[in-house]
Amino acid sequence: ARVHEVCGPSRTTFAALILGESQGTVIWVSPAWGIERLFPAGLEPFADPGRIIFARARRPEDLLWSVAEALRSGAAPLVLADLPHPPGLTPIRRLHLAAEAGAEAARHRGRLPPLGLLLTPGQGGAQGVESRWHMAPTPSGSTLYESRSAWELTRLRARMAPPARWQVARDRTQGLTMQPLPTNL
Repeated sequence: ARVHEVCGPSRTTFAALILGESQGTVIWVSPAWGIERLFPAGLEPFADPGRIIFARARRPEDLLWSVAEALRSGAAPLVLADLPHPPGLTPIRRLHLAAEAGAEAARHRGRLPPLGLLLTPGQGGAQGVESRWHMAPTPSGSTLYESRSAWELTRLRARMAPPARWQVARDRTQGLTMQPLPTNL
């Protein structure tokens, strides 16, 4: 029932990995004016795209409003938002309050509390988020015979944990694996 930030070139992949680990309906909010569009069939290796409700906000102020309403309802355990830039402290505080209200609504219905993920460009920088994660691709060693993807996941900031890094890999045989890396932030 909190809001977290995900930044870096592989932020959409991070969201897809979380989507694959989640259950139930997912709400994915993105700007209608953006040139990049998510192709739902591209999410099939991670999760069923039929679980996702795609919302396209027409105006910038509608983006965070849509996320807050989705969190407040408690109807979906995962709410994702593609944002063109990191929001300020006051909107983040509003999103936390909406997530807390949604957790209460979900509890009354016997559901999981909502998790909010804000996907921001570059190094992120939203103030007041519960945690900030950065994900970037790394050499995977994938061949024609072996399909393997790899990323470096870095916890840049968390309220209750220090910075840390992991090598994340995904292949057909072992699924998702994470190996800790030395932290030299």
